[in-house]
Amino acid sequence: MTSGINPETLPAKPHLRHETALWANGALWIAGIDETGRGALAGPVLVAAVILPQMAEQTLGLAGVRDSKQMTPAQRSTWSTAIRNSAVSWGVGLATAPEIDALGIAPATRLAATRAIQALKICPDYLLLDYFNLPEVPIPQIALIKGDRHSLSIAAASVVAKTTRDDILVAMDRHYPGYGFAEHKGYGTESHRAAIECLGPSPVHRLSFAPLNRISVDVNTLPIYKMPVSFARREDHDRK
Repeated sequence: MTSGINPETLPAKPHLRHETALWANGALWIAGIDETGRGALAGPVLVAAVILPQMAEQTLGLAGVRDSKQMTPAQRSTWSTAIRNSAVSWGVGLATAPEIDALGIAPATRLAATRAIQALKICPDYLLLDYFNLPEVPIPQIALIKGDRHSLSIAAASVVAKTTRDDILVAMDRHYPGYGFAEHKGYGTESHRAAIECLGPSPVHRLSFAPLNRISVDVNTLPIYKMPVSFARREDHDRK
């Protein structure tokens, strides 16, 4: 279900009130889930899942975590490391540009989210999501409007998702120079659109997105950019 939160009344920082209520009701492992890259012209759509500990001393150490869009790149990098070190478990899943073209962006995002959950070392008891639902996943869940502003778990997932995808696009920039992926991270900036006009699409561009869908391309002639679709799980916590 989707929570009826008024997006105009946003807290100063994300909190643990949703998690605390679920913990009190017996949900031990709560995964915050957030995505990044839905609107980009190139690269994957990526989803991170983060399970935070109930121990106050560890979650207090993440008090500076915010929605990733409110942070500088340096802040995101610092907090991403802190989140990964503090989390009970975290996982990342993605859907590639060809998968987005084949499925559509909404189903591809849900596929990436499913992969992120499967990458977790622990199966969560409950999911907190930023706005979207996962009807394919048989785990109790709630979608929060502006979830990364209301839930620390979702905000943590947004930071891990953003930093992971940024790193992927920097790597793609080395494989496909000239598009500027390291700078715009695949989004449709003026310079990116100009590069597409000049160079044509690369194997990591989403050919179903405008303006790429107006360019005649034989997809069979494009080489495949191989990458894992899920990775990055915590292995050092003994949760027996």
